[in-house]
Amino acid sequence: MESTRPNLTPLPDPLTNSDHLRLPPSNDEAEQALLGAILANNAAYEKVSDFLRVEHFADGVHARIFEACGKLIERGQIANAIQLKNLFEQESALAEVGGAQYLAQLQSSYVTIINAADYGKTIHDLYLRRELITLGEDLVNDAFEHDLDTEATDQIEGAEDRLYKLAEVGQTEGGLIGFKSAILESLHMTEAAMKRDGLSGVSSGLQDLDALLGGFHPSDLVILAARPSMGKTSLATNIAFNVAAAPRMEKDAEGNPVEQRQPVAFFSLEMSAEQLATRILSERSGVRSDAMRRGDIRDEDFDSVFEKSRELYELPLFVDDTPALSVSQVRTRARRLKRQHGLSMIVIDYLQLMQPPPNKRSDNRVQEVSEITRGLKALAKDLDVPVIALSQLSRAVEQREDKHPQLADLRESGSIEQDADVVMFIYREQYYVERAEPTQRDGEDDNKFHERLESWKTRCERAYGKAEIIVAKQRHGPIGSREFSFDGNTTRFSDLIDDAHLPDHY
Repeated sequence: MESTRPNLTPLPDPLTNSDHLRLPPSNDEAEQALLGAILANNAAYEKVSDFLRVEHFADGVHARIFEACGKLIERGQIANAIQLKNLFEQESALAEVGGAQYLAQLQSSYVTIINAADYGKTIHDLYLRRELITLGEDLVNDAFEHDLDTEATDQIEGAEDRLYKLAEVGQTEGGLIGFKSAILESLHMTEAAMKRDGLSGVSSGLQDLDALLGGFHPSDLVILAARPSMGKTSLATNIAFNVAAAPRMEKDAEGNPVEQRQPVAFFSLEMSAEQLATRILSERSGVRSDAMRRGDIRDEDFDSVFEKSRELYELPLFVDDTPALSVSQVRTRARRLKRQHGLSMIVIDYLQLMQPPPNKRSDNRVQEVSEITRGLKALAKDLDVPVIALSQLSRAVEQREDKHPQLADLRESGSIEQDADVVMFIYREQYYVERAEPTQRDGEDDNKFHERLESWKTRCERAYGKAEIIVAKQRHGPIGSREFSFDGNTTRFSDLIDDAHLPDHY
């Protein structure tokens, strides 16, 4: 029986077929021209030293010469063929290309210092292309190598992370800017804040908190810390919902007001996406979340939940409940979201559940957490959005008479306090008071006991349904605390209305 399989044409071997032989891109002439300019006039080095590195050179000899020139110039010495002659007399690699005579040829080939920056950018661009080729080869080889411990999605995230880091290296612009540029940016921020009733950042949806912070500012790392059961996740979901549900009013090119959606990325390392959605549904519908989980609700309550779910269906709130994420994975996914949908805020619940970078893992957990906070601060600056990271507090709070948290209570603090632009604490006196119900002591008469019991009841009533948010650190403004209303049944924070502002009939 004749085979029906098609004849496969073998692919050409790039090592044996000269038509398909492709060498990594490089430009010896550009490298020689730049080195010649530096050797003839050391001022040329200043034009490229901000972005050009030794490893960017394709020729190892040129890299060695550039490195030596840099060391001499940074020590305040002159870097020329004469100075480098003694340094390279023992260099076998330089001897192969002509030794000191090669240095003299480079210096004598100098044309003009004006082109030095262009030569440097050419060298840098070719380096990036070589790195892209290497990255592509590694990506292909890793994909062919079927590793049961590594999923394809992990390889994609790894490739995106490497591309991102390569893009960071690829920045040849930047550096010092004139103060007038910074002044103009400050004026633009002030003008925007005036148009948004004093908010220069993203509104939390809580007026009293916005009044203290001025909103959450782009590139800020905000640490929200508390002991368990204080409501960290509840406040974080409240803020995330408020941001995603309230589009910002911006002006288009013609000056017309337009609504700008505010997508939020919520990385939940502790709770599932379904649990977070249940919390938000409970908060908006007023139906207890535990009753929703048990299905112990009335028909009219379910109608309310269903109606609210329709309103929340198009909410630009994106949840990732992958456990034990690293900063690089968060960065990759947040960058992808920003590219596809935009991004206004990142929330991470919570800090201590994140994984340190693979090359930074150690037995010292404080050091690992410090690496994570530094990475989150860099992430906030890179994406130019506020990053809110939740954090646990140490048990030292429980040992004190006054349970109000302090900066020193930050668990595995390391550089948390140092890297954060804002540190906020949640304190609910109701939680502690309710667990301190007095019992009658031995030998205590009934009147004394009832007096203490009534005092306890009074404290419970005074603390009921209230939560205190304490801003213990703020780079951009004052510290202080504000009281808010907290509904434990629906885990909802809201602005507290004083009794004096309540209407006579409500």
